[in-house]
Amino acid sequence: MPGTNLTREEARSRAALLHVNAYDIELDLSSARDTATFRSTTTVRFTATEPGAATFIDLVAPAVHEIVLNGRQIDPAAFADSRIALTDLAAENELRVVADCAYTNTGEGLHRFVDPVDGETYLYSQFEVPDARRVFASFEQPDLKAAFAFTVLAPRGWVVVSNSPTPEPVGDGEVQTWRFAPTGRISSYITAVIAGPYSGVFDSYTDGDQVVPLGIYCRPSLREYLDAEAIFDVTKQGFRYFQEKFDTPYPFEKYDQLFVPEFNAGAMENAGAVTLRDQYVFRSKVTDTSYEARATTILHELAHMWFGNLVTMEWWNDLWLNESFATYAEMVALVEPAGTRWPNGWTTFANQMKTWAYRQDQLPSTHPIMAEINDLEDVMVNFDGITYAKGASVLKQLVAYVGQDAFFKGLQAYFKRHAWGNTTLADLLSALEETSGRDLKAWSGAWLETAGINVLRPELSTDADGLITAFAVRQEAPELPAGAKGVAALRPHRIAVGCYDLVDGQLVRTHRVELDVDGELTEVPELVGRPRPTVVLLNDDDLSYAKLRLDADSLAAVTAHLGDFADSLPRALVWAGAWDMTRDGELATRDYLELAVAGLPKESDIGVVQSVQNQVRSALNLYADPAWREQGLARWAAVAEENLRAAAPGGDHQLAWAKALAAVARSPEQLALLEGLLAGTAELAGLAVDTDLRWDLLVRLVATGRAGDAAIDAELARDNTATGQERAASCRAARPTAEAKAEAWASVVDSDTLTNYVQDAVIGGFQVGDQRELLAPYTAKYFDSLKAVWESRSHEIAQQIIVGLYPVYQVSQATLDATDAWLAAADPAPALARLVIESRAGIERALRAQAVDAAAG
Repeated sequence: MPGTNLTREEARSRAALLHVNAYDIELDLSSARDTATFRSTTTVRFTATEPGAATFIDLVAPAVHEIVLNGRQIDPAAFADSRIALTDLAAENELRVVADCAYTNTGEGLHRFVDPVDGETYLYSQFEVPDARRVFASFEQPDLKAAFAFTVLAPRGWVVVSNSPTPEPVGDGEVQTWRFAPTGRISSYITAVIAGPYSGVFDSYTDGDQVVPLGIYCRPSLREYLDAEAIFDVTKQGFRYFQEKFDTPYPFEKYDQLFVPEFNAGAMENAGAVTLRDQYVFRSKVTDTSYEARATTILHELAHMWFGNLVTMEWWNDLWLNESFATYAEMVALVEPAGTRWPNGWTTFANQMKTWAYRQDQLPSTHPIMAEINDLEDVMVNFDGITYAKGASVLKQLVAYVGQDAFFKGLQAYFKRHAWGNTTLADLLSALEETSGRDLKAWSGAWLETAGINVLRPELSTDADGLITAFAVRQEAPELPAGAKGVAALRPHRIAVGCYDLVDGQLVRTHRVELDVDGELTEVPELVGRPRPTVVLLNDDDLSYAKLRLDADSLAAVTAHLGDFADSLPRALVWAGAWDMTRDGELATRDYLELAVAGLPKESDIGVVQSVQNQVRSALNLYADPAWREQGLARWAAVAEENLRAAAPGGDHQLAWAKALAAVARSPEQLALLEGLLAGTAELAGLAVDTDLRWDLLVRLVATGRAGDAAIDAELARDNTATGQERAASCRAARPTAEAKAEAWASVVDSDTLTNYVQDAVIGGFQVGDQRELLAPYTAKYFDSLKAVWESRSHEIAQQIIVGLYPVYQVSQATLDATDAWLAAADPAPALARLVIESRAGIERALRAQAVDAAAG
């Protein structure tokens, strides 16, 4: 990806030279159905602090036709290497650039999608981090804010949405023009254009004199599944909560949410025009976990209207100012309002988001929350578990430390002081110090500016009567992984210690102590003299960010009674701790399996059930002793079938166990059940074998050789939608033959015609844990292809291939050696090296865990 990078130093120099006032952008999308490019005309007005100086503007385009600076024609040859060189600047400047820009099928820039259901074309923009320049010439960095006015030419009958309210189109012919009013001062990466024959539903948020128009859009082929009322309810919940807590009105004129096809992320916070992946329009039955995930995404993007859009980080090293805060804000807005549907949202956070953070924080690429970002390639691989989940966890602890009232008062001052501007960490800390009265420099240094994770262990002794004679919390700072930057550090933690006892068959909390833990050993005198509880749980209520460990007696108790906790959050904390112990090689995979077998039938929280199901399958595929793996998988498949048959008809647990069985079924009887459910000759009371579950059943049957091309074609005929085509592509890649694997590999690596979603589906079908022998020859091919993929594909597509096709199931020293040899010889770019090194770390971890599991056997 040469020519598209931008260094921090370049950005600093350009920001010191320029002040950008306004963009007028005209996009001619009238022939989007038929052509690969569109005409883009940009007029940008800006000032320069040094008349006569030179700079550049960014553009990624197949052709530039005209460049005019202050009335002076510039040779289009000044456009080179994704930049237009601008010389002899005046104090006041006007630049006009006319170019042909390209539609994409990668989810970057202006993505074009043709719906196989209606044959219509749908467009949407995705500009974060540096892809506005794929649609118009721009100074592509967050601190060069400006007002943006879009004019869009599009076919009659289309809907066009941007950041400003949608005007009435003008024009009597087949092409109409939409002229949008200028925005406030915002960064280029949160501008947006969405166009096509989308279907809309409308409402408004009203609070006294404030009326904010609300819109929800999707493709007509999904309109029957759009539960707009539920989406509006969550959105309004967020508006009420954020406006009260932030004491700052919603800063834009309207709020549209557009569910768009083939979207790479969960959503994007474009100012007033949020785009979301349209998998959130559920066309089949899903569990409440999916509705909760959609709600958190909606609230996350709404929080960004303040964090990120109204106030924006100066440079990408402060990305956490956007993402960590939006992630924390989504959670409090989800769980705290009266009558919320998800009062136990922190349970899901503990079991899913923090698990993601713990994994990321133990990789060689671990970094401080406030990461060092030297260029755009750095930031594009930095949207990770540290920036989102660790940052939000640390903010949760900061709130416990300074108090929620002081925390939100600090945010109120921050928004008022920096509205429509750019900030750094120091700006935020200053506001929080003023309202809390605390010096946060030491806290920031320990939590935001250092990498790695701490481990908390209880140390206790009892007398003959079972009374606690000593209790302390030991904190460890494991060494950072080889290659990671920085030094491991002990940190201050605000935690609670929960004491749980069996009462009428349930584990209930009988005592709680909240305290500050600092240094290697912290005594807890409040617990001395009390009866030893059945379970001691450190970090109760999940106040801090740390890996927790159980003492031997507590571990034995939860092994027998994990499902008996009366509340969901302590269960989730123990589940997450057990998973982390398994990954760390402190708990054998076979023992983790037995914990799941005993605890899951009693687990009421469906999000926890589904997380643990996925973790068990991963553990068996990656961390189990290879000599025992098949036995473990067979036991898990039998447990899945047993729980499926025992689940309440029509409930979330029944669906979750059906999907769990579909992922691992292996015996002839289990596969016959899948065949029967698919054919309609077998039935389980209450289980709706709908469109998406049918594909889940079929892909397993294909991967095991029980179904083939005819079955795939027949299912695609039933579901000839975009999703159906993706699922069919995944099925074909999962066929257990050398020919199928070669075909799948060639379609991804040797060709660049697949869309982002189809490519992802093919990679998912290619990588099947039961097909290790078929996949073995592709280890060498993987390393042979890496540099060419990185240099010839867009970032999103390249990352998808590099991470997705790494030989993850070839868990051996030979894979480590092959990776090391490539890293030594290839001299890869830092961002590429990071992706490969992270994948390598997974093999290292799997080898350690497999050895532990073998010893346990």
